Amino acid sequence: MRTRLLPLLIFLLALVLMALGFPLAISVASAQQQKVVVDRIDDTARFAALAQFVTAADDKDTSSKERLATLEEELARYHELYGIRAGVFFRNGVAMASAPRGWGVPDDSKGGDAFLEALAGRRSHDPPQVWPWQRGRLVVASPVVREGDVIAVVVTDSPTGHMRSRALRGWLLIAAGEVAAMLLAVGAAFRLTSWVLRPVRVLDAATHDIATGRMKSRVAVAGGPPELRRLARSFNEMADNVEDVLDQQRAFVADASHQLRNPLSALLLRIELLALELPEGNEEIASVRAEGKRLAQVLDDLLGLALAEHTEADLRLTDIGALAGERVEAWRPLAEDKGVRLTEQRAAVTAWADPVALSSALDAVIDNALKFTPEGEEVTVAVAADGDYSKITVTDLGPGLTDDELSRIGDRFWRSGRHQNVKGSGLGLSISRTLLAAGDGTITYAHHEPHGLRVTLRVPRTSPTG
Repeated sequence: MRTRLLPLLIFLLALVLMALGFPLAISVASAQQQKVVVDRIDDTARFAALAQFVTAADDKDTSSKERLATLEEELARYHELYGIRAGVFFRNGVAMASAPRGWGVPDDSKGGDAFLEALAGRRSHDPPQVWPWQRGRLVVASPVVREGDVIAVVVTDSPTGHMRSRALRGWLLIAAGEVAAMLLAVGAAFRLTSWVLRPVRVLDAATHDIATGRMKSRVAVAGGPPELRRLARSFNEMADNVEDVLDQQRAFVADASHQLRNPLSALLLRIELLALELPEGNEEIASVRAEGKRLAQVLDDLLGLALAEHTEADLRLTDIGALAGERVEAWRPLAEDKGVRLTEQRAAVTAWADPVALSSALDAVIDNALKFTPEGEEVTVAVAADGDYSKITVTDLGPGLTDDELSRIGDRFWRSGRHQNVKGSGLGLSISRTLLAAGDGTITYAHHEPHGLRVTLRVPRTSPTG
């Protein structure tokens, strides 16, 4: 979820910063140009005041000549000092005075428009914007007015390099600010998503724990948005109710199994007494006796299953090789009695497991293997490391199972139709799976070549507490 939420937040933050940054960059460039334009307007107004009483260049009036000389001197000094071309031009475009000497009205669209605008009696106040990547010049014109009439026009043609440099520096500062703001926004987005999703991750972990049998797992309701805190409280209430229901079911199964044992024991005793009155070898009484013993075994297994589901695993670092060796030695007399070879392939591996639960599960698997392996064949118990797990593999050379039967093995009370006459209740492997799951272990089944069944018990090699 975080990988989907973060890009969305970052994209929205980038859009917001761009929406703020572009207008600000345009404003900076416009402000720089406006500053230059205002300066040029002030300069042209000063030159217009000097040129206001200058008549034609060939005028013999001494005062007019002095004013013209002063105007030419000011224009030359202005051009020399600032590098800005400037001139005063009569309405017909003839230069009254200009610097550098011989410079005329710019004939491009910018200069022509500014000149015509000044002839109409208006100062240049909004010339076209010059952007930092453009190499244009800035033309500003102001009218020279005498007695209400425009007699000449002052034109300045300014280089824009310095203005574009200042605008570019402003843009770089804006870009740096945008980058810094973006980094802060990304950091805030990471913190925000962590704050929002932390309860979700905790809830997911607790759900996984409950799904794998750790019914005591709960979610802390502190932290996160109010909606997720309410969800955590609701989840805890649901988990409490589910645990109560499961406890009631387990208690019912355990109580029923326990309570049925007494009348069943009495019934079996009466069957034995009845058998004394009947001829020896009576098939009906033998069948009834066998069914009664099978029912007693089912009740014992039901009680064992209820206890296995209710008991928490006592995990400890266990020598899996030594444990498997002990169980093989314990079953070897029965294997020899059936004429089956029980062999082991031991390895020095350890894992975190409940020794009692793992021993019980391994007993159930070896018992099944010995039941279905014909005389003269072999059952092998192998111990090995398997990545993050240690595994015990039990293989037999019995008849094996079909693919459909393989998908059902381990279900409660399920037994293959071909093995209904073999002693058992169909709960042994279910109990094994429950015992292993309490300690994060697993049990899997597969075909064994050339025939038979391969059962693999896996337990984790690392501590569940990290």
